[in-house]
Amino acid sequence: MSALPMRIAYVINSVEGGGAASPVPAVLGILRDGGAEVAVFALTARDRRGETAMRAAGFDVQVRDGGETDHVAALRWLDATLRDWAPTHLWTSLTRATLLGQMIGLRRGWPVVSWQHAAFLKPANRVLLRAMQRLSRLWVGDSTAVTRLTAERLHVPSARLVQWSIFRADPNARQATPWQEGQPVRIGSLGRLHPVKGYDVLIEALALIETRTPYEIVIAGDGAERAALEARAQALGLTTLRFAGYVADPAAFLANCHVYVQPSRSEGLCVAAHEAMQAGLPVVASAVGELPGTIVEGETGLTVPPGDPVALAQALSSMLARPAQLAVMGQAGRTRVLATFGPERFAATGLAILERMRAFGLPDRVS
Repeated sequence: MSALPMRIAYVINSVEGGGAASPVPAVLGILRDGGAEVAVFALTARDRRGETAMRAAGFDVQVRDGGETDHVAALRWLDATLRDWAPTHLWTSLTRATLLGQMIGLRRGWPVVSWQHAAFLKPANRVLLRAMQRLSRLWVGDSTAVTRLTAERLHVPSARLVQWSIFRADPNARQATPWQEGQPVRIGSLGRLHPVKGYDVLIEALALIETRTPYEIVIAGDGAERAALEARAQALGLTTLRFAGYVADPAAFLANCHVYVQPSRSEGLCVAAHEAMQAGLPVVASAVGELPGTIVEGETGLTVPPGDPVALAQALSSMLARPAQLAVMGQAGRTRVLATFGPERFAATGLAILERMRAFGLPDRVS
């Protein structure tokens, strides 16, 4: 057996901010706590908003100066960079990083572990991942829903598939201030302005809400759909909706809300909705991904069919009809996520995966 220390190259598509990037320091921290040296290798920069938290947590981050479709150049960069860093294991996240990492792992003799986060995969990506799934020694689903989909779509056998829910609840996280009589109910949402997040559905729903309770709604996030969404909201005469753009402090944003809404067409775990429950907010969400299993109907929030503005309007109207109960529902949700996604369980699961990786063995030399 080699005396080399365990060195994990964490290969990701980008250092973009958002739900997929925000848990990365926590994940890397568990791997480091287990005795591994970890560094991050990103195939492209995008907005780089996720990089700050990774570096603040003490991790080296190397970002390629390239785009999202120059796959041959990305493969060459990654191979050369990893050869110099000399990992013992690769950990890949999302499709592009996984496919390139698998090729390099095969060439260099480095075992590969691959995250699956996405509930939706483009048909071509699904075909490619299924064809190459045997090149990853272990697959990790970020939620119950995505783990099940990974088995079904990629044909990964149970012996090479585990679940590590990507959300780590924080008992000390900032709490939302309860609604007070005379205030408008503040409804918030965090997410990319992308069709998969369903903000077009939310806008249509807002035009159908029936309530006497004053309310305002703020969507925090950037994306290519912003102009179209703003235009549609203006066409419908919506005066209660505001687009806040990117929010650097999600915890502060959530603390200023009374209700959280997640109108997505597709989700895996959905970190933002879980952060909202952690903050003590009731959640109205599409019944996709992990959300139906986390939200208790009528107790911690409500779920509706994805892409259904009528059902979403009815659920939001129901919440607005009883604003005094919002804090009670939010606290029930907080209790639920702390019990289900507590830090002890998060750490234990990650360390168990690390032990499985050690069992793969370390290379006797760098190829």
